[in-house]
Amino acid sequence: MTQQKPAPPPVSVPPAVPSGPAPVPVPVARLGFDLPPVHDTPAAERAHRKERLAGALRILGRYGCEDGVSGHLTARDPELADCFWVNPFGLPFSLVTPADLVLANARGQVVDGQRHINQAAFAVHAAVHLARPDTVAVVHTHTVHGRALAALGELVEPLTQEACAFYEDHALMNAYTGVAVDEAEGRRIAAALGPRKALVLRNHGLLTVGGSVDAAVWWFLSLERCAQVQLTARAAGKPVPIGHRDAVATREQLGTDLAAWVSFQPLWRELTAGGCYGQGWDGGGREGHHFR
Repeated sequence: MTQQKPAPPPVSVPPAVPSGPAPVPVPVARLGFDLPPVHDTPAAERAHRKERLAGALRILGRYGCEDGVSGHLTARDPELADCFWVNPFGLPFSLVTPADLVLANARGQVVDGQRHINQAAFAVHAAVHLARPDTVAVVHTHTVHGRALAALGELVEPLTQEACAFYEDHALMNAYTGVAVDEAEGRRIAAALGPRKALVLRNHGLLTVGGSVDAAVWWFLSLERCAQVQLTARAAGKPVPIGHRDAVATREQLGTDLAAWVSFQPLWRELTAGGCYGQGWDGGGREGHHFR
């Protein structure tokens, strides 16, 4: 029998000795950090909102949030407070450019644009905009997990830190009355939303709002993923929710529109990587539109 040799003792390596002075930290004031832009004129702000709205539609299309003609995004015009930019009826999210967007008044009448809009959808969006002057953008599309959660008639529970952003800040409209086609139904949905950032429409889907297009779209994508996590956790076992105090504290950190705006920026950078996105992005026939 061959006798095993004992393992050699571990070699002690002395800590490295710096060969020079320690590096000096970069002053915080010199570190870059994006913040929402401030515009000098309503025209500049309008152009920015339309660009973000068209880009957001493309991002939602990439994430599979489109289902036929059921998806709608709106952004309030910076000068005409009762008029809202919206994606045209029947145009795929992936093809929308800023020039394609349609401006409609609160009654759903097109005042700027060349295409029809989804009147049933616009009745809801206009009512939410009118009830919430603080809201710049409204998002509603028919996503898989959002509809599954809505079919259960449930809210998102504080199961993860992302879900805590919606803790006590979203509501359930616990009724289904068919396709929303009139102003009265829009007002009922706006009342159910109240001052919150999101609404689960029973047997229908999700709706989110924000003080910017970026924030509203981020809330929608995040709420859809939270619904997916909740449904997956339920299927796997018994989820353990986060306690009330910690959920509130997390919401105060992650549940602001500024936090949502910041979270949206990587998606925007990915969309606009390389300085342009798509042929004729600005609708003017040029080989793409350069973003700044």
